[in-house]
Amino acid sequence: MSTATYTVKGMTCGHCVSSVKEEVSEVAGVTNVEVDLATGLLTVDSDGPVDAAKIVAAVEEAGYEVANQ
Repeated sequence: MSTATYTVKGMTCGHCVSSVKEEVSEVAGVTNVEVDLATGLLTVDSDGPVDAAKIVAAVEEAGYEVANQ
């Protein structure tokens, strides 16, 4: 099992959180996604290492961006 964290910029409400969770959950290998609206922290659990570019792409698909990428 692997866990990675990212900081998402641009989220302002619960709908934002839901959008990010939904998109990131669809990435192959991802088993759990937690998003903290207050801090922008995205925590991704997976079976094994997941390419960070896939997570970033999923966040961008939801309409947000990952800081420091």
